[in-house]
Amino acid sequence: MNLDQSPELNDFRANIRSYFEEEYPKDILAKVACGASLTTAEVRKAEMALGSKGWLASAWPKEHSGPGWSIEEQYIFDEELERAGAPTVTPMGVVYVGPVVYTFGSDEQKATWLPGIADGSVGWAQGYSEPGSGSDLASLQFSAVRDGDEYILNGTKIWTSAANHADWIFLLTRTSKEAKKQLGITFICAQLDQSGVTVKPIISIDGKYHLSQVEFVDVRVPVFNRIGEEGKGWTYSQYLLGNERTSYARIGGKRTQLAHIRAIASQIPAGGNQRLIDEHAFAARLSAAEMRVDALEITVLRVLCSVADGGSPGKEASILKIMATETAQEITSLFCVAAAEHGIRKFDDSVSPEWTGISSFAAPGVATYFGTRAQSIYGGTNEIQRNIIAKHVLGL
Repeated sequence: MNLDQSPELNDFRANIRSYFEEEYPKDILAKVACGASLTTAEVRKAEMALGSKGWLASAWPKEHSGPGWSIEEQYIFDEELERAGAPTVTPMGVVYVGPVVYTFGSDEQKATWLPGIADGSVGWAQGYSEPGSGSDLASLQFSAVRDGDEYILNGTKIWTSAANHADWIFLLTRTSKEAKKQLGITFICAQLDQSGVTVKPIISIDGKYHLSQVEFVDVRVPVFNRIGEEGKGWTYSQYLLGNERTSYARIGGKRTQLAHIRAIASQIPAGGNQRLIDEHAFAARLSAAEMRVDALEITVLRVLCSVADGGSPGKEASILKIMATETAQEITSLFCVAAAEHGIRKFDDSVSPEWTGISSFAAPGVATYFGTRAQSIYGGTNEIQRNIIAKHVLGL
């Protein structure tokens, strides 16, 4: 689907594409292409490259240092970023906490935090899940006790994305056990590089370090670091989660992956004179995945139209979360099918010796497959999303 319906949008796309082809750091693109993890310095370099253009916080309005792009322009930018093979922008700052700060924070908080988020110089992590409190977020026990002009933080956050690259973390904390459990939660920000904070790596099944366990022991932070009112953190977190679940779509990246799979399958012999792409079962799965991406894109555009009219993603974001993550898992499964066929044919004596195969895709493809298994768990499990849809969208 092409959103370019005017000369202005065509020019906008051409400008974005030219930047990624000519100016964006080539070493970052090369490292991402081979499936390697970026260092913290490389993450900062990649994001500051976009920040220097004013493009990192692509959905922010101008009054908060964003580009003030239309929904169509934001969508085109995301497509071109993914088409270029640039790393996905770390969402914890620009997608999650930034909009919470400029929507619910004070003027002083906006001045303190928004510039570093928008220019990419400051990294953020999300402190939501806890041991024993994953999708049941309201059951969290991480405590924040008021002591004069400070809060004392104690507890553990787990499955914390991007903590290994972060300077700050935003936390849901329990400030009251007396009220309904959703009402005793407060949204607090804290620096990670301070006494009493320990970040422990969690190596995931793809062999990479995406996640951490973050422990706080008697960590003091000023009351200034609280966003909004005490006890209203649940409200702010629901606003944030709507943005988070919408951000999973990544249509451009999925189309790039599918085009890559189609190219690979067109080269792999599958017996006789056939190629893998000609095998009915594989071709049917690939076509079905392409149709799922089309359906996902239409659904994204419907939700974004609601946002453009002044709304928020709302509970419908749960539909997107399920569609996007399950489609991503199917796409990466197709990579594994192609990798398996490649391995079989490469060592099959009946295959023509002139065919040398293409092995460079297999390792990053399989690593991506493993990493994608988690998508239906984090951000609220897909089972939880189905409950939200049943109760709050369908009214069951």
